[in-house]
Amino acid sequence: MTDQGIDLLWGLLLVSLGLSALAVFFSISRHRRNSTPATVHVAGEDVASEAARKVLREFEKNGQSVDAALVTWSPETLRKILHEDLPEAQVIVVSNREPYIHNTKGDGVELVVPASGLVSAMEPITRACAGTWIAYGGGTADRQMVDGDDRVQVPPDNPSYTLRRVWLSEEEYQGYYLGFANEGLWPLCHIAFTRPIFRESDWDAYEAVNRKFADTVVAEARNERPIVLVQDYHFALLPRMIRERLPEAIVITFWHIPWPNSEVYSICPWRERILDGLLGSSIIGFHTQFHANNFTESVDRFLESRIERADAAISYGGQTTLVHAYPISIEWPLQLLAKLPDVAECRARVRDRFGLPADAKLCIGVERLDYTKGILDRFHALEELFTRHPELIGKVVFLQIAAPSRGTLPAYRQLHDECMRYADDLNLRYGADGYRPVVIVAEHHSQKAVYEIYRAADICMVTSLHDGMNLVAKEFVSARDDEQGVLLLSTFAGASRELLEALIVNPYDAAMMSGALSQALTMSAEEQRERMRRMREIVRDNNVYRWAGSMLLDAARLRKRGELDRVTANAERLATPDNVVPIFERKQVAGLR
Repeated sequence: MTDQGIDLLWGLLLVSLGLSALAVFFSISRHRRNSTPATVHVAGEDVASEAARKVLREFEKNGQSVDAALVTWSPETLRKILHEDLPEAQVIVVSNREPYIHNTKGDGVELVVPASGLVSAMEPITRACAGTWIAYGGGTADRQMVDGDDRVQVPPDNPSYTLRRVWLSEEEYQGYYLGFANEGLWPLCHIAFTRPIFRESDWDAYEAVNRKFADTVVAEARNERPIVLVQDYHFALLPRMIRERLPEAIVITFWHIPWPNSEVYSICPWRERILDGLLGSSIIGFHTQFHANNFTESVDRFLESRIERADAAISYGGQTTLVHAYPISIEWPLQLLAKLPDVAECRARVRDRFGLPADAKLCIGVERLDYTKGILDRFHALEELFTRHPELIGKVVFLQIAAPSRGTLPAYRQLHDECMRYADDLNLRYGADGYRPVVIVAEHHSQKAVYEIYRAADICMVTSLHDGMNLVAKEFVSARDDEQGVLLLSTFAGASRELLEALIVNPYDAAMMSGALSQALTMSAEEQRERMRRMREIVRDNNVYRWAGSMLLDAARLRKRGELDRVTANAERLATPDNVVPIFERKQVAGLR
């Protein structure tokens, strides 16, 4: 080919490329012109809004953002979420137990901070949010410490939030708390082979007390859009009662105990009423996905509802409720730790306080005296250990801190007597001068005293027969900044899903537990350090601020989604003839029937 022919070929090629580029340009311009009205006017199917809704649904399904693990969760993080995502939102916490109790002592008043998992989880959150905590005022001096509106500012040394106390008569307390909540719902939800007891009078008291707390929430709300954090099985009816009077509130209910499968749940005579009450919530949280699934199955079996499994949501009565797993945790860093002595001094104090041998390994259990905690099973394991390894007699002592709980109920009195008899029997058979293999202390301890015991221990046994989370496991880990100590953890406690470096045990298997005890007693300091270091990282990263932050972020997304739906509804109303009811309005009307 001649040079002239080559030049002509290149010219044609360049012209072809130019025409192609021009065609692409006009195609893009035409597409932009055609698609602009749908975005600007919002009428019809708004592409931008639908994309936003898909993103929101994905967040809701997962329960937290994809980069949640990269965030350093702290009180400042919560305050930032409230400021940026929930501006001017009032946070109200509702629980049966109060975070600070005033009791008369001699001629004065004693302040008691209960060693409660719920309190240790919720108190730092309420402080960070400067919220209002509504709780039953059961202290003997509680009434004399409140103002004219039944409020007291707490903590006393650095007031950060308001505690609003609710007063109950003895009859109300007996029926609502000891009766329906703890003789009915508690054994129903725990697989501990204790038969639940249901009485009509207890149910009436439970309903009345839930109504009283609903009245208090409404009275404390500064506007119609608070964020209400309802805590635990004492208030299954409360979310619906709040929803009826504050329809724009975000109600987050957290169920701190397990939820049974639908067959077990069917025992409850008021099963539909309880489910209806809980579905007044915007969000319902459980410790584990397994418990969340059990709840969803119960709703599916007993209520006319639509289960949206892909979105982890339930549509009922014209309202959608998210059902998620939010593993609860504890404060990190633990402020109390700075006020405690070093480990060596804690060891000396604890051994002196309880008369423990200086050269024996110290194994501990810390909880309420409750039949779900597996206290008797620990005694079985200790007996099995001494049978298999008689050389360990005299070289290990088990200290059980068992705070008295619900002592007027027959099941708890029986448990107390059984524990005392078993401990006496073990001490009689294996004890000697100056040595008791079991020391059981059935009294309340302050949070500081409990953490001293954690720091003094060689082994901590958390052997629940069935539990939601059991924060004792995480408290023990947080207390051990020396990176020593071994955690024995029941596979039936929610904490076992996170703290995999613990020695995971089946509390029903005494032989297995004795083997784990033997392993713990002989574990090297280096192995303890490796296991404890990893568990401390988990508790640090998945602390209570992350737990609360995940729920608050979901609440913010719900609120934004509601605002988006209102915009969409207004656009549909403008674009729809007067004789046609938009889909959004039909859905809302159905919810009011």
